[in-house]
Amino acid sequence: MPKDHSYYVVDKDLKSLLDETMKMERFSAEVKGMTIVLRLLEVKDDKYREFQSKLVPNIPPETIIGVRTPELRRIAKSVFESCDRDAFLNDLPHKYYEENLIHLFMLAMIRDFDLCVQSVERFLPYIDCWPVSDQSTPAVFKKNHEKLLPFIKKWISSEHVYTARFGLRMLMNEFLGEDFREEYLDLAASAEGDDYYLKMMVAWFFATALAKRYDETVSFFENRRLDEWVHRKAIQKAVESYRVTDEHKKYLISLR
Repeated sequence: MPKDHSYYVVDKDLKSLLDETMKMERFSAEVKGMTIVLRLLEVKDDKYREFQSKLVPNIPPETIIGVRTPELRRIAKSVFESCDRDAFLNDLPHKYYEENLIHLFMLAMIRDFDLCVQSVERFLPYIDCWPVSDQSTPAVFKKNHEKLLPFIKKWISSEHVYTARFGLRMLMNEFLGEDFREEYLDLAASAEGDDYYLKMMVAWFFATALAKRYDETVSFFENRRLDEWVHRKAIQKAVESYRVTDEHKKYLISLR
């Protein structure tokens, strides 16, 4: 009696169907990505593109379209509220600088902490410049400090410059207020690396700490516990800040 090979046919047909489905999903994501790029091209500003290219010199100028932030936020909100949201967020890496900014703005809209932090972690390795790491903060982080802190510690210890920068910014934004602890100053000071954008973020953190937590922070400058460049830059930024008193500014200048 001949063997029944029908199940082989079914398996083959099923595999073919799955392959086709995956191709269609990839194609759909590409089409949706192109749709977003076309929307960006419709509102591009060539002069602004030149300005952005100078502001972010470490990425190829051809990856910058030249779209102003209000337009990017409008597009991000539109995509986030559409059926294209997940396809765009899963389509990494993006080609254009503005796509990365839209991605960050969309992450900031996610209301579930676990989903948000998972999406942030997936995106962080693709950040390649300071504006993308700096321009938005997920609102859901503010109400979840206890759950957020372990992630911040991990991010700050990362060898990827913009992951560490993002972690430092989250620490600065979320933990210099009511939930402040002096150990967070040590955490910020522990960020290692000679990259300009990382050191600038450390300086920004400590300048802000001087404005918000002067009594706890000033000893880092009295004892010169920071990298010399960071030390001087943080004092410069603090002296330029309207949030630091004139008396404190005068003393900080003496610590240069």
